[in-house]
Amino acid sequence: MDLSTILKPAAVRVVGSLTSKKRLFHQLGEIAETSYGIAAAPAVDALLDRESLGPTGVGHGVALPHARISGIDQVRGVFLKVEKPLEFDSVDRQPVDLVFALFAPEAAGVEHLKALALVSRTMRDPNVCAKLRANEDPVTLHAVLTEWPRTQAA
Repeated sequence: MDLSTILKPAAVRVVGSLTSKKRLFHQLGEIAETSYGIAAAPAVDALLDRESLGPTGVGHGVALPHARISGIDQVRGVFLKVEKPLEFDSVDRQPVDLVFALFAPEAAGVEHLKALALVSRTMRDPNVCAKLRANEDPVTLHAVLTEWPRTQAA
C-alpha cells in the first residue's frame, strides 16, 4: 500500500483559514464527496463521532482525523493545508495546519490500520512536514506526500 492509491491529486487542497474543527470536518466531507463520491453529511458525522472518542491532533501541527463509512469499498484520503493554523485540541495543544483525513469502509479492519499507520509515518517525518509547509501548490503537495514512502525504502 502506498499513499498514491489512497490519495487522489484532486483531494489535496490549500485553504486560507477555518473557524472551527467542525468547519474543517465539513470541508473534508465536501472534498471527499467531490473527489470520491462519498456522501458529505455521513462523512462529516463519522468524523465528528470518531473525534468525540478523543482528538486526532497528533502534535507538531498535524491532525489525522479518520472514520469508517458505509458505502465505500476502499480507504480514501483527503489532505488539507490550512494557511492559518486552527485550534484542534491536539495532544501538544498546538494549532493544526496539516490535516490528512482517512475514510475507510466499515469492515476495513486491517486495511484501515495499515493506511493510518502509513499516513502517520509520513506525517511524522519533519522533512515531509517542512516541504508541505513550504509549498502552496496542491500538485506539489500531492507529490511530496506520495513520493515520501518510495524515497524511504532502502
